Parts: sequence; structure tokens; C-alpha cells
Amino acid sequence: MSGIYIHIPFCKQACHYCNFHFATSLQFKDPLIAALIKEIKLTPFFGANTDAADNIIQTVYLGGGTPSIIDIADIDSIFAALRHKFIIAPDAEITLEANPDDINPAALAQWKSMGINRLSVGIQSFIDEELVWMNRAHTAAESINCIEEIRASGFDNFSIDLIYGSPLLSNKQWEKNVAIALEKKIPHIAAYALTIEPKTPLDKMIRLHKKAAVDADKQAEQFLLLMQWMEAADYEHYEISNFALPGKRSLHNSSYWQGKKYYGFGPSAHSFDGQKRQWNIANNAQYIQSLQNNIIPFEAEILTPTQQLNEYIMTSLRTMEGLDVAFVARRFGSNFSEQIETAALKWIATDKLYKKGDAYILTKEGRLLADGIAADLFF
Repeated sequence: MSGIYIHIPFCKQACHYCNFHFATSLQFKDPLIAALIKEIKLTPFFGANTDAADNIIQTVYLGGGTPSIIDIADIDSIFAALRHKFIIAPDAEITLEANPDDINPAALAQWKSMGINRLSVGIQSFIDEELVWMNRAHTAAESINCIEEIRASGFDNFSIDLIYGSPLLSNKQWEKNVAIALEKKIPHIAAYALTIEPKTPLDKMIRLHKKAAVDADKQAEQFLLLMQWMEAADYEHYEISNFALPGKRSLHNSSYWQGKKYYGFGPSAHSFDGQKRQWNIANNAQYIQSLQNNIIPFEAEILTPTQQLNEYIMTSLRTMEGLDVAFVARRFGSNFSEQIETAALKWIATDKLYKKGDAYILTKEGRLLADGIAADLFF
């Protein structure tokens, strides 16, 4: 079964802490939507011998920038193209990324009427000072109000993003942010450590000592606090950055971590057919021009068995189910599973990993070192 990711690179502001390569205005809107729809029409199905079930779409995710700012008619046109091309399961999870200030009763009703049944809301913080520092367009009051409007509209499946580890965020303020989310019984919370991308305005300010740098120890402390609070509130910590009430996991994101196939459309979007990974060019103008000439502008690589194994190690360790060595033995060979078990011993000895059945699972402290532990198990 497959998923679809639509990358719509529009944003109302260029956040100065991230490296946003795409146009931040709507100057490309109409031709880009037309190009995206053409890409959907031109894209071949995954392989001539692919099981028909692989082209029944179980998840659709509109993200990448701020899809909620484009016209309802454009979103409807994208869905029309998808439904003409693919079979979308009646119970498919269909997610739209949205900013709090784009959410209102009319928009919610229109999104729901076209089949969108899940929202991912970029709240980031419930503290106005932080939102200003992040160059966000919304306020804390708008964030709280949008949650009430989402519930009133009948959406019972939605997620919010929160960011921790900024120089402005004290542990007490971080506790306030999480407490508000828990009080509102948000079904799904994605929490990310603040990262400063190279060559961004904020990166330059930090290097010139005009802004405070990110404190890695503080980020680790706030992540440990987050895990403690979420566990006490009975959320599943089902992936390093993702917490969900029972039954509210993101099916779309879970498909990535489980190595399932998915189609990607739009500038910079990635696709994966089980063996081959491909990605579109990121430049909006070049993407549009290529599609106007009926050419999908992408690069691709076929993953070797070793690369596939390493990807499995990386993604599985990030999940609460962990790395299944029995699966590794069946799929890649017992010699690989045995080597993983040997390499895992030192991490078990330092209480960063534990074994449950055939699975190696990160402890709370191990989750702080997830990428490093995965790299240590690579081939």
C-alpha cells in the first residue's frame, strides 16, 4: 500500500532559524499548481509488475511549506488529479499542514468537505516572545483559539508542532507549553529541538555573537523532561519526535519509518518504491519550466541491500517498537543480525539500549543519542 506526499513550497514568512530555499511569496502559485498537477498525471505507477494493492493510496499528506494559504480551489484541483490517477482508500488518512492564523470555521468546513480528515498545525510555542523570535506570523492567543475552532468543526484527529531548546525558552516556559497541549488533550504532538541551518540570518547573528547560541545540554534536558511529562499523561512515544494518544499516530509518517512505498509530488518532493529513491529539483522556476515541457525534473538512486539495511536500522531505532533482528535475519541474512547483536552489547551495558524479544529498543537516555547509536550499528 502506498502513500502520497505533496510538497507545496509557499510560506508567509522566511523563518530566520531555518534554511528555507523556496519562494516565500505566491509569485509562482498558479503555474506551480499547474505543474504539480501535470506531474501527477505524468508519473508512472511503481513498476509494471507491482501488485495492484501498492497503488491503493492509504495516506495523503499536503505539506512542505504552508499549504493552508493556497486557494481552496487549488487544493480541490490537486485532489481531483490524485483521484483521477490513483485509487484512494475510503478510510485514507488525508492530512493538511496549516498555520494557526490560517485556521477559521469557513476554511475548516471547506477542508473537511473535500476529504481532509487530519490537520498538522505549526504552533511551535504558546509564548509570544518566542513566536516573535522565530519570526512567526501568529500569536499564542491565535494558537489556543485555533485549537478550539478545530474541535468545534468536528476534526478529532490533529497534531501540533512544538519546538524546544531555543535560547529564550526556560524549563519553566517549556513546561507551560507542554502543559497547555496536555490540558487541551491534543491527539498528537510532534516536538523538535531547535536547529540552526548554516548560512541563515540567525546562523550569521550567532557567529557574530549578536544572538545566543543553541545550548545542546539544555536541549537534552528539555527533551528528557518532555518524555517524562508525556509518559505521565499516557501518550505513546512512538517515534523520537512524536507522541500520540492511543489510536492517533500519524499513519503517513509511520509509513516512512516502516519503509513503505510512497509517491512525492512538487518541488523537492521525494518518492520511494521500495528499492529506488528519487527526488525532484528544489528550484520552483526550473520545476515549472520542466513540467511545461512534459519532463519531471528528478534525480534517483537505487539503494543497495546494505543501504536498505542501514535505512532500516536508522528508522526502526527511532520507533518504540525498535530494531527487529529476526526481521533483519529473514530479509538480509543471519550474519547481519548476529553482527548487530554483537555491536549492541556495549549500548546495553551503558543503559542506552535494551532488548525485548527480538527487538532492540532505545532507553530514554538512548534516545538522546539515537543517530549515533544507529550509525554505530551500520554496515
